[in-house]
Amino acid sequence: MNIAVAQSGGPTCAINASLMGVFRHAVKYDEIKTVYGSVNGIEGLIKDHIVDLKNIIKTDEDVELIRQTPSTLLGSCRYKLPDFEKDESVYKSITHTLKRHNIGAFFYIGGNDSMDTVDKLHRYFTKENIDIKVIGIPKTIDNDLPYTDHTPGFGSAAKYVATTIQEITRDSSVYSIPSVTIVEIMGRDTGWLTAATAVLRANGEVSPHLIYLPENKFSVRRFIDDVREAQNKHYAVIVAVSEGVSPDPEEVGGDFQSGYVDNFGHKYLAGVAKALSKIVAKEIGCKVRAIELNVMQRCSSHISSKRDITEAERIGGAAVKVALDGYSGVTMVFKRVSNHPYIIRIEHVETSLVANKVKYFPLEWINENGHDVTQDAIDYCLPLIQGEQNLQVRNGLPIQFVLKERL
Repeated sequence: MNIAVAQSGGPTCAINASLMGVFRHAVKYDEIKTVYGSVNGIEGLIKDHIVDLKNIIKTDEDVELIRQTPSTLLGSCRYKLPDFEKDESVYKSITHTLKRHNIGAFFYIGGNDSMDTVDKLHRYFTKENIDIKVIGIPKTIDNDLPYTDHTPGFGSAAKYVATTIQEITRDSSVYSIPSVTIVEIMGRDTGWLTAATAVLRANGEVSPHLIYLPENKFSVRRFIDDVREAQNKHYAVIVAVSEGVSPDPEEVGGDFQSGYVDNFGHKYLAGVAKALSKIVAKEIGCKVRAIELNVMQRCSSHISSKRDITEAERIGGAAVKVALDGYSGVTMVFKRVSNHPYIIRIEHVETSLVANKVKYFPLEWINENGHDVTQDAIDYCLPLIQGEQNLQVRNGLPIQFVLKERL
């Protein structure tokens, strides 16, 4: 048989490593003839726009370059499949493409919404008695997929935001005047990535001095009191805040969010740091700066975690074996055995348990004042940022794999 793989959702430093995991393991099996890539996620199967990956990945050097290249080699999408009970036409198009190319297994690399696609496809194939395996491979910097200890992409993003906070701290500390720097970090529903900035404490740093996550109720008045208290100890206060933190609109002087939503109904968020900086300027009157890290958090491969990239490839490869063993409608997951030493196992769970579900940051890992995280959070995150990639460079810059022609 042949197999197909696609990438979906927001790009990360590790999603191409998972793609290479699928590809490198698939070519080892005699029963797999061709490894296809679906262009722009599930849309490629709908439109019959797929490519033979052997025509793109021709050498071991190509594999290594793709592993160190951020974002999605095959392109991505945020396409929400309709319920097949209401609209079967899209599913028929997907089935036509898969059967036309003799594809017996489909691997979808993505986050919460991508697992929704895996679950719906599996249930449709089961109902129609179509023997095509569907396997989910996790990916998201938000680290919010349930049943897995962590997700590929999170470790590298955590390493980037922590390092950036450290550099912002050095920059902010050169002046003798009081200042507050508020750094907005990705995290629509959960605060995993913002909480990861606390790993700096392992190296003796005290910043960020305040950490706010969407899992905890946020009060602007309490925030101002926290900043004032922090200023008694630090003349340059660094605040890490998740983009999903939701102050009362009356407290911030209006709704600071755009109100736009994607195909899955998720709000586009940005602006909490800017809103809070205006309040600090008004209430405290010191020098204040708002910094939104934006998309740099997702694809900063120059400081990616070697462990993250290695695990991303491993879990992609493990998915191939699971499909060949006859499983379908499952998502690959990590199970942590221990922190010291760090040991994980790769397993799989029913995708229906993962799709459209959210794994929130544990409330017990937030301090009693709601403005910091506990040692448990540091112990959890620290193993995931370990190791540095031996990047190939040219003219002082990392080399990245770029397709000569647009897919």
